[in-house]
Amino acid sequence: MNQTQSFGIGRSDPGTIPKLAADLSTKFACYPDDARSALMTIRGWIFELAANIPIGMITETLKWGEPAWITPSGSGTTIRADWKPKAPDRIAIYVNCQTDLIDRVRSHFDGVLECEGNRAILLALDRPFPEEAIKTVLGWALTYHQDRRKPTPKR
Repeated sequence: MNQTQSFGIGRSDPGTIPKLAADLSTKFACYPDDARSALMTIRGWIFELAANIPIGMITETLKWGEPAWITPSGSGTTIRADWKPKAPDRIAIYVNCQTDLIDRVRSHFDGVLECEGNRAILLALDRPFPEEAIKTVLGWALTYHQDRRKPTPKR
């Protein structure tokens, strides 16, 4: 059974990264050291960004056996991240395949971020992550539905 935790980030204790729930802790403990460190970095960036965006409570859980961060209804789209033994030299950040997020990544970060299909960003573990590009994409995911409701500026 998954243990789900919701965290009110940005209100009383901004910037705090919550302790992992037991099932998430078990999942992270199964990763090789380099993958665990990379995924904890991504996790930290998600909570850092959420502390600075007025989106409400983030729910952290396992979804399809992968660490997942779910935004409150109406604000963003679910972010998942994982390492797989079949691709031991990288981790992946997943977003809903029915969003245009990966298309945005391709148009804004071609040559900086590698994409797979319409749902994943692949990050090699043997080099530093392009932090600003990844944080931009995570921010897009956290506010995906809010951003889509905003009127487009007239030209």
